[in-house]
Amino acid sequence: MKKCDYCAKEISYFEQYCSEECHGNANKYYETTEKYGKLFSIINMICFFGIPIGIFLFAFLRTAGMIITVASCDILGVMLILLPFPTENMISKYKLKKATKITRIIGLAVIGLGFMFLIFMLLFPIIFPD
Repeated sequence: MKKCDYCAKEISYFEQYCSEECHGNANKYYETTEKYGKLFSIINMICFFGIPIGIFLFAFLRTAGMIITVASCDILGVMLILLPFPTENMISKYKLKKATKITRIIGLAVIGLGFMFLIFMLLFPIIFPD
């Protein structure tokens, strides 16, 4: 059986969505993707490169490195929660509803990673004094 492109329920081979609600939600998602896709890509790239740059700077300038790393993780996490744009492979494997939920969970994990970096970087001078 074929599955709904939004919620993955089984449908007939002649339909793409199981209901008008799924069709509307999918259209809303694709319109949002077109509207905010470039902004998502730019913020994603800046934060993705900001994390290793901040970790590198931590060796020389602890405060600046900590701020850049934590800010990059938190901004990336919030963006993944507010604009959950999964990859096309995720959408084809899990369908749109579940892929969006997984992307939001990844966003929460990235925010958690940012707080773990913050805790580590605050405890680093205590653990390894100069």
